Amino acid sequence: MRPDGLWHPRLLQILAAAGHADLIVVADPGLPVPPGVEVVDLVWLRGEPAFLPVLRAVLGELVVECAYIAEEAPQGFLDGVLPRPERIPHTQLKELTASARAVVRTGEATPYSNVVLQAGVPF
Repeated sequence: MRPDGLWHPRLLQILAAAGHADLIVVADPGLPVPPGVEVVDLVWLRGEPAFLPVLRAVLGELVVECAYIAEEAPQGFLDGVLPRPERIPHTQLKELTASARAVVRTGEATPYSNVVLQAGVPF
């Protein structure tokens, strides 16, 4: 057992296997997931688990080169969590999920609580 950090075995496996430019999506439960994209469904109750703690846990395990959020998300969304995520139309963000390695579904009930993370390299 790990002493800290993320403990979900399948999610750890996905993040460890991510290569440069792979996409990982952390999402609210309403984001449509295209057929063929793996879903790690963490939601167990409305609002649980919340989006930000899940995102922080993922960021603790993944080098992120860039991130995308919906331009419809509130100003300040992810301030202090991700440096300058790129804002794109929500429809485009949903299209990006088709090429994601996985979607991590949270219980967040706040509209547009979705982020597409593009894996980077640590060197």
